[in-house]
Amino acid sequence: MNPRFPKVFRGFGWMEGRTPKDIVREGWNQVSSIYRPDDGAIDAFGHSIADHRRWLKPLSKLKSGSKVLDLGCGCGVPDARVLSRRFDVVGVDISDVQIARARELVPQATFLHTDMTQVRFLSGSFDGAICLYSIIHVPVEEQPDLLDRIGRWVRPGGPFILIAGATAWTGTQAGWLGSAAEMYWSHADGGSYARWLEHAGFEILRRELIPEGESRHELFNCRKGKGEVPGRSLLEDLR
Repeated sequence: MNPRFPKVFRGFGWMEGRTPKDIVREGWNQVSSIYRPDDGAIDAFGHSIADHRRWLKPLSKLKSGSKVLDLGCGCGVPDARVLSRRFDVVGVDISDVQIARARELVPQATFLHTDMTQVRFLSGSFDGAICLYSIIHVPVEEQPDLLDRIGRWVRPGGPFILIAGATAWTGTQAGWLGSAAEMYWSHADGGSYARWLEHAGFEILRRELIPEGESRHELFNCRKGKGEVPGRSLLEDLR
């Protein structure tokens, strides 16, 4: 059982007229500061800044000034803040509250308020990318195409760090983090993520299970290969 979603689950909220992305946007708008206060050294699940620095370590090999994409950047702390000390960071998040906080807390980075499955960049726009605990809020049927896009956005040899679900599950939870918010999650299993990453042109250098109470997520430390992801033109991601 994952502590991000307690044992009693509510029925799917989008059956009542809201989409999964509505639930995610509204949920994060409500719990943003509960999950991580402005000066919070740890998040609501006990992950410290030191944990994040360790997860981000593969990006330390990039040159200063490199362009790094943070998908699902949240309030910008700690990842965009840490990365922006050396790199040109672009963060993307679906929550307007999270983006407003990120722009205030990490003014040296660029933040885009949009759905990560809808944002478009030219192929080869970034030297590296991260997607930590955010793809788990994207409907699983949209995740393979999103990873393919990331595979085109990251330049050959560039690092990509993904933290995703370790077991397949989709559902919602009311009253998340003791708030009035509902939240939505959608996971594939680790084997599926590995296949999707390889299809997207990434070499998986290391996999690591990250425990959370009775459950766990999985970290994938990847490097973009030299080949292009098949079936797309250079400008297709701008359409």
